[in-house]
Amino acid sequence: AQRAVIVYESMFGNTRRIAEAIAEGVDSVLPSLLMPIAEAHRIPSELDVLIVGGPTHAHSMSRPESRKEAVNWASSERLHLELDEAWRETGIREWLRDTPPAPCRFASFDTRVDMPRLFTGSAATAIARRLDKLGFDRLSEPMSFLVDHRSRLEPGEVERARAWGADLAGRLTRDDAA
Repeated sequence: AQRAVIVYESMFGNTRRIAEAIAEGVDSVLPSLLMPIAEAHRIPSELDVLIVGGPTHAHSMSRPESRKEAVNWASSERLHLELDEAWRETGIREWLRDTPPAPCRFASFDTRVDMPRLFTGSAATAIARRLDKLGFDRLSEPMSFLVDHRSRLEPGEVERARAWGADLAGRLTRDDAA
């Protein structure tokens, strides 16, 4: 049985919503497990693909300082942001540094502001570079899902994430059939 695991870090809920949509897309083809970063230590040792995502902070994966800043944003009345229930003090960066799972195929995604990547950077690209170094096998190029300047998902991004998840799972099953 194919096994896909989607691990995500989310500050304001956007990355969680994208991860849930990716899981729905994957589930249309093969079973998946969806895990917030706090549960990533429970990843099964046998898996076919690891899909990892988080928010883009200061051109890359979040850091302790940027997560602290996000907490400050959430406490600001004028920004209308709430911390996601999956928010944690540690993120994808620390998990990949300290306790990565055994290498397998992978895909990475992020949420970032809808601007040219040159200006925003990409957590997905940083995640992919780290997983490449750890000996994982890239299934897909890094994927970004966009939020507006008020940290709200742009229209159509959830549907795009669902389609991307189904495409990733389809690639896995085609690769295994070949």
